[in-house]
Amino acid sequence: MKAKDDMRIENAEWLKDPVLQRLFDALEGNGAETRVVGGAVRNTLMDEDVTEVDLCTTLLPDAVVERLNGSDFKTVPTGIEHGTVTVVSGGQHYEITTLREDVETDGRHAVVRFGTDWQRDAERRDLTINALYCDRHGLIHDPLQGIDDVMKREVRFIGDPARRISEDALRILRFFRFFAQYGSGRPDAAGLKACAASRTSIKQLSAERVWMELRKILSASDPGRALLWMRTTGILEMVLPESEKWGIDTIPSLVRLEASENWAPDPLIRLMAIIRPHVPNVQQLAKRLAMSNRELERLEAWAESQPPAFDVSMDEFQKQLYRGSQQGIVDRIRLEAAHQEADRNGGQLEKLLKMICQARRWQRPSMPVQGRDLVELGIPAGPEMGKILSELEEAWIDSGFQLDRQELLVMVQDNQE
Repeated sequence: MKAKDDMRIENAEWLKDPVLQRLFDALEGNGAETRVVGGAVRNTLMDEDVTEVDLCTTLLPDAVVERLNGSDFKTVPTGIEHGTVTVVSGGQHYEITTLREDVETDGRHAVVRFGTDWQRDAERRDLTINALYCDRHGLIHDPLQGIDDVMKREVRFIGDPARRISEDALRILRFFRFFAQYGSGRPDAAGLKACAASRTSIKQLSAERVWMELRKILSASDPGRALLWMRTTGILEMVLPESEKWGIDTIPSLVRLEASENWAPDPLIRLMAIIRPHVPNVQQLAKRLAMSNRELERLEAWAESQPPAFDVSMDEFQKQLYRGSQQGIVDRIRLEAAHQEADRNGGQLEKLLKMICQARRWQRPSMPVQGRDLVELGIPAGPEMGKILSELEEAWIDSGFQLDRQELLVMVQDNQE
């Protein structure tokens, strides 16, 4: 390995991208300097996927916009008061932020001053593995010796952990999020102690910020160790009190099942694994964390659904899918499968996995008779029509969805005579 002061990123496709190199062309020169920062550098060194490329520059935000005027780069002032300009070209997005240092912090927001000092910009960041930079040629700049932590996959706060957390309480959750995504072994002891001591400061944070970080923790390929340490320190109960008497024991078997069945990590089903399936509880949780309507609806469907019996026939299973929520039932079966995996009950697990495949392939059939069909038979719209339609639907379901339109209409005519 090269000496740390001469380490380079080599053969990274994202760094060789012509769009990025043209952006460097525009932003450098006349004393200005621009570097890639954070995730792209960290993930490349860790041999992880790079999904976005962020840059830092000594240019002020207005100067960034001015240099890109008249080019094919579109600038969007997404956070210009904080020094950030989003640049778009050819469907690619880059966030470009002026070097900063904190002037004042209150645990939620920071007042920053723009500057040109790379060391001070690094020192205001949260974790050592996020304070890495590289230039357009891949030469790595490591003001805080973060490369050692990257190579050891150790997640550590920059400087005094308690001070970092006092600047922004969200860093407690970010500590566990990055540990879930990149950490190995035990969490850094000093960081863990500081997070535990400051856990009540999480109450200062907005619901949106808390759920954003919790969702990212739950999206990690294996969040089990992070959740365990969050529970040990009392932080999990702080952000997710619904998990307090339910536990996280299903997470390891769910993660193993996801890996064996090639299921993508799903933060919502992992959330379901650690809370009780109780509609009022999930409604309260979703409101507290400001979840989207879509997320709430999925949690409610799961809480209202029941997993089918192991010996259910396909006909009965289809009826259950029709009467209930297809997604809710699939979520219930997946969690039941995780329990069977944990119990090493291969026979029952195989049945559940088969049910999941059947449920995913299932197409909801359409009721053959509609209100307009009854109007043609002289039945007016109203409560009576609704009752007849409901009875017809039940008969159709009980037939295994086999009764056709004509057969159902004959039933109506027979009852009218």
